[in-house]
Amino acid sequence: MAAPVNALVELRGVAKHFPVARSLGEVVRGQHPAVRALDGVSFDIGAGDALAIVGESGCGKTTLGRLLLKLVEPTAGTIAFDGAALAGLSGEALKAFRRQAQLVFQNPFDALNPRFTIYRAVAEPLLNAGIDKSEHADRVAEAFRRVHLPDLERYLDRYPHQLSGGQLQRVVLARALVLTPRFLVADEPVSMLDVSVRAGILSLMREIREEMGLTAVYISHDLALVRYLCERTVVMYLGTIVEDGPTLEIVRRPRHPYTRALVAAVPVPDADQSRAPLPIIGSVPDARDPPSGCRFRDRCPHAFARCATETPPLRAVGEGHTVACHLDLA
Repeated sequence: MAAPVNALVELRGVAKHFPVARSLGEVVRGQHPAVRALDGVSFDIGAGDALAIVGESGCGKTTLGRLLLKLVEPTAGTIAFDGAALAGLSGEALKAFRRQAQLVFQNPFDALNPRFTIYRAVAEPLLNAGIDKSEHADRVAEAFRRVHLPDLERYLDRYPHQLSGGQLQRVVLARALVLTPRFLVADEPVSMLDVSVRAGILSLMREIREEMGLTAVYISHDLALVRYLCERTVVMYLGTIVEDGPTLEIVRRPRHPYTRALVAAVPVPDADQSRAPLPIIGSVPDARDPPSGCRFRDRCPHAFARCATETPPLRAVGEGHTVACHLDLA
C-alpha cells in the first residue's frame, strides 16, 4: 500500500526471531532453531489512521504490536515513530515515547494489579512519567470522563474484583488515555468480554479515537470487528503480510486466498444462508521451519510449482491495495 504522506509510524524490513532449543544437545552445541515470528514486514501508519492487523493465532500480529511499542526489539529491520528510530531511543527520549504510545490489553482481569485501587491503577502511568501529583486527580477524572465512567467517586477506592468485565475494560482504557497519548495499540480489546458489552466498548473506542485524533492499531482475528473500527487492514500469515488495503474493499472483495478464507469464516446472521466450506486445509505450519516460497502454499487450493520456489512480493491490485500472491487475482 502506498505510504501515507503524514506517516507517524514506519516499518522497514522488520523481522523478529525467537531462539528456542528442542533438546539439551542443541543447547550444548549452540544450535538454537528460531521461531520466525515476523519476517520482512514493511508498512507505514498515517497520523490519525486506524489500522487493523488480522490473522490466525500464531501469525505474528501480537509480536508486531509489541514491537510497535518497543516492548521487544526487532531481530532485523527498523521501526520509526514520528521520524525517530525506536532502536535509538533511551533516557528521556524513551520516556517521551512511552508517554505517547500506550497499550490496551486483551484481558482486563489480568491487566490491573488486584492490590491497587482503581484510582491508583489509573494514576500509576502519571507517577511513572514524572507528572506532578497535583495534576493527578484532574487527569484521572478527565480519563474517566472519556470512557464514560463519570461517577468517579464510585470507583476511586474500589478494587478490580469489585467491577464487571465491561467496567474493567473502561478502566483499562482510562489508564491508557490518562497520559493523552498519540498512538494506541489495542490487542484483541473485546475478546474476553461478554457479547452483551462488546458493542458498547467498540463504540466507545471509536468515539475516543475520533475525539482525541489518535493513531490506532487494532490487533484481531475478527474481521467483523475491524470493519467497524478501521479504515485499513493488514492481513498476516506466518509472520508475513499477504494483503494490505482499505478494510471495506478487503472484506467485500478479498484477493488473497487466505484473506478469502478469513472472510468466509465470518458468521452470517441469516441462519438459512449457507456457505461453501472454507477453501483451505490443514493447520498453520511450524514457524521454526516455514515453507519455501509462498508460506501459504501448503494450504492453498490454487498453489502451483512457482509457489514452492519463489516468494511472492506485495504487488498493487488497486488503489492503496496490495497482495502477495503469484495468482492473477481478479
